[in-house]
Amino acid sequence: MIAKTEEDFKGLKEIGEICGAIRKELVCYTKPGITTKELDKIAGELFEKTGAQSAPKGEYDFPGFTCISINEEVAHGIPRERTIHEGDLVNIDVSGSKNGYFADTGISFVVGKGQMVLQKICDVAKEAFDSGLKHAKPGLKKSGLGKIVHNVANQHGLTVIKNLTGHGIGRSIHEEPEHIFNFHSPWDDEILKDGMVIAFEPFISTLEEEVFQSKDGWTFLTDESFVAQYEHTIILTKKGPIITTL
Repeated sequence: MIAKTEEDFKGLKEIGEICGAIRKELVCYTKPGITTKELDKIAGELFEKTGAQSAPKGEYDFPGFTCISINEEVAHGIPRERTIHEGDLVNIDVSGSKNGYFADTGISFVVGKGQMVLQKICDVAKEAFDSGLKHAKPGLKKSGLGKIVHNVANQHGLTVIKNLTGHGIGRSIHEEPEHIFNFHSPWDDEILKDGMVIAFEPFISTLEEEVFQSKDGWTFLTDESFVAQYEHTIILTKKGPIITTL
């Protein structure tokens, strides 16, 4: 969507703050021994407390309030009786709506002490996001964000997932622009506009550049790689980007 009114900005910021707070709370509760289902229950209680709705559950009938993925699971992991262990790479993705406005945010992190490469891809995912954010403004070609993400990954001897992308958001969970790639796509020359709302989400990979869907119909997996994501919902303005999900 294109945010134009004070009501738009207020509504986007409200649901962004809710999703960001739920994400932060779940990260704090993620300790060895807890299950992803137990974490998701906490998220459901927080959505109810704030008067917001889970976007994946409400829009797509997803079997959980949030997407929680572990190790080989890259995204859209179903909350279940899977126990989290020391050293696991965990991704928590929270998206929701309130009063007709949507937000989406996610983060990958290592539980306790883990392999150095896992912390590295988490750090690089955030670095790629921060680098893209510096240039995220009206007038930039959308493909420029992907070029920045890919360049940061390459500088660290890593790569990106090419078939998971950012997207437009605002009045629904997925809007135009349909894709914000994590690599340079010169044919994708759409110009970012003032007030445009996007979910910007670099996916940094140790090796593979594509994920595949599991038999459960939801979860995206890799065969030989670890992947980290860092995502926020952003309103692009001439004065600079506004992150709603901090």
